[in-house]
Amino acid sequence: MVATGSGTKSGKAFYVTTPIYYVNDAPHLGHAYTTVAGDVLTRWHRQRGERVWFLTGTDEHGQKVLRTAESKGVSPQEWCDKLVEEAWKPLWQHLEIANDDFIRTTEKRHTDRVREFVQDLYDKGEIYKGGYEGPYCVGCEEYKLPGELLEGTGENAGKQLCPIHKRPVEILKEENYFFRLSEYADKLLAHYEANPGFIQPESARNEVLSFVRQGLQDLSISRSTFDWGVPVPWDDDHVIYVWVDALLNYATAVGYNQNQETFDASFPADVHLLGKDILRFHAVIWPALLMANGLPLPGRIVANGWLLVGGEKMSKSNLTGISPRQITSHFGVDAFRWYLLRAIAYGQDGSFSWEDLAARYTSELANDYGNLASRVAAMVGKYFDGVLPDASADGDAEQAVHDGLARAVAEADRKIGDDVEFQAGLLAIFEFIKQVNGYISEQEPWKVAKDDSPEARARLATILYTAAESLRAVAVLLHPFMPASSQKLWESLGAEPALGPLADQRVQEAGQWGRLPAGSTVTKGAALFPRLEEQPGA
Repeated sequence: MVATGSGTKSGKAFYVTTPIYYVNDAPHLGHAYTTVAGDVLTRWHRQRGERVWFLTGTDEHGQKVLRTAESKGVSPQEWCDKLVEEAWKPLWQHLEIANDDFIRTTEKRHTDRVREFVQDLYDKGEIYKGGYEGPYCVGCEEYKLPGELLEGTGENAGKQLCPIHKRPVEILKEENYFFRLSEYADKLLAHYEANPGFIQPESARNEVLSFVRQGLQDLSISRSTFDWGVPVPWDDDHVIYVWVDALLNYATAVGYNQNQETFDASFPADVHLLGKDILRFHAVIWPALLMANGLPLPGRIVANGWLLVGGEKMSKSNLTGISPRQITSHFGVDAFRWYLLRAIAYGQDGSFSWEDLAARYTSELANDYGNLASRVAAMVGKYFDGVLPDASADGDAEQAVHDGLARAVAEADRKIGDDVEFQAGLLAIFEFIKQVNGYISEQEPWKVAKDDSPEARARLATILYTAAESLRAVAVLLHPFMPASSQKLWESLGAEPALGPLADQRVQEAGQWGRLPAGSTVTKGAALFPRLEEQPGA
């Protein structure tokens, strides 16, 4: 992982979380999707000058992890340690994920606080002992309602299947401790009504509303049929239900019951990012637990859709899991990060396609964006010996570019920073890139350069300054999505000596025209996005 500094504003941090991921296997493309989204969102807010805290991590307890470890012939802890250090953390580092913390649910800082939280609920009378029998999906670590189950076919004929994992459920009967979740239905509905943006997108909100309006059952918050988990503090024969354990990471990671100052400066999360298959845990169980313990609720719960391959949800159990490194080895990390948020509207299902990625890479990254950067640098080098000229002949064409940039910055900032709509924000940025390409085509600087008159030289200087200054702004706007290529462009424009590091640039300043000083040294380096046939291994 890449540790980063906080922003400059005082007060509560802008706190963003991903789910903590099960370590029963290595991460796949679906895990990367949510994590890249969190990284882009927090990078954007850092570039707003805000103090930011970005949390991710791993969920290491529960029956699913236990069974996986047993099948490998190792202890659950050994399995978790291996996967975290050899698969999860290295991938996030590879993908340039700038998380501030990485929480593991086997860490003492977490397990001690979980026991304290549950003990508080028990002391308040929110937990009681009872029995339960019902269909249980180990993959989801959740009891299922009979109406949710699918009828099996083929080798699973006569069996009932989990609708998500498409595997037979098990009928479990055990004596457990229960949280009085049923008593929170009206309180949850009141909160949803008072805070219509609490659950996003609208389809996710509607699903949760429908579910809660049907009435809630009390939640079994312990298990007694296995022991891989956090022991219930008042009964060592039980371990705390893995989802209660897992959800509490959002509080334990920022100092719950350990460092009140740190906790107050971060909690609650401003945005929980998660896959829609775990929406109910976050939008129903999590706020109910917080209400029961008198803690503030998160700002927003944003559910992304499923990445589909061949019409199937991407997961190991459905054999559609794709390793992100398979993609980055061919297209590069920046293109991978960009495509995940460019191709699919966040919150909707969408299909991953190698062919679509290749087509968009060529059209939008290599041709529209990369070629623009190369052409501008080459012309500054050819006509002004690599020294950025001053703009002294602005006209209506330049004013149109200035106005276009202002629109792009405002739209991108609203869509990405406020609405968590990455695709719409990227479209605004790339619409501006297309505008600049059109501007150069219309102004034809290669023709203007043939005239040696002072007026023509001033006009040529203005055209190239306008294009370079536009690219300066684009480097800032695309930095959260594509940090490596944006840094290359920043260096190519000679921006760092005058303006400072790219990571320190503010979104608000991106639209302020004229920040790139004349006299900067512009260099033409390697293509930002090489033609795919030129890439090793292509």
